[in-house]
Amino acid sequence: MIKTRSYLAEVQLKSTAPLDPPAFPFMLPAIRSLERLPFHPNVTFLVGENGSGKSTLLEAIAVGMGFNAEGGSKNFKFATYESHSVLHDHLRLVRGIERPRDGFFLRAESFYNVGSEIERLDSEPGLGPPIKSYFGGKSLHAQSHGESFLTLFMERFRGQSFYMLDEPEAALSPQRQLALISRLHQLVGQRCQFIIATHSPILMAYPNALIYEFGEHGIREIAYQDTEHYRVTHDFLANPERMLAILMDEK
Repeated sequence: MIKTRSYLAEVQLKSTAPLDPPAFPFMLPAIRSLERLPFHPNVTFLVGENGSGKSTLLEAIAVGMGFNAEGGSKNFKFATYESHSVLHDHLRLVRGIERPRDGFFLRAESFYNVGSEIERLDSEPGLGPPIKSYFGGKSLHAQSHGESFLTLFMERFRGQSFYMLDEPEAALSPQRQLALISRLHQLVGQRCQFIIATHSPILMAYPNALIYEFGEHGIREIAYQDTEHYRVTHDFLANPERMLAILMDEK
């Protein structure tokens, strides 16, 4: 197992959180029951059903760490639509002794906006190199959605950094998800820490990662083989005809 120091050791919910009466997102069981959540120094996965609160918590942590709510590095300060919750105001972030050299917050649903901001910034006069030079020198809008994601991982990400990824598999084929696992492992070996919200049973198979399941029970640590994502995918691929017959109510 590769070991690194944590740039973010854990997150805690402050006593200031408005739990009574609860408003969004404090009525979500995962957020309401949050006391302290330690993170793995290498890779932590947040998994659960849609609406369980994993992306909401990831976004709040990102904002608390100084990242733009729509994604990007800490230098990005744009806002296409103010949709993030006030949760970040009620979180206490316990940081490690060592500070990361760099970082990035990827939100799959708003990565297009990050690409547009890069285009806007590069169109303005400046003394430094264009931002797209850190993304392989090619506009993200000149690539497919999946290609732009992989360009981010392969070209922009570097060692000794802190990365938060919200559903990075959204634009990636299964083969590209395997490529992401390989790149993830390279970066872990270069003292990077990742917190990843995902639905992908491929990505969450990364060995020795910490997996937290969000649900009606709150948040709990869970083994890979016990996740619903693994069990449903395994059962379907083991006998797709049977599963399809059940889903289609065929006798």
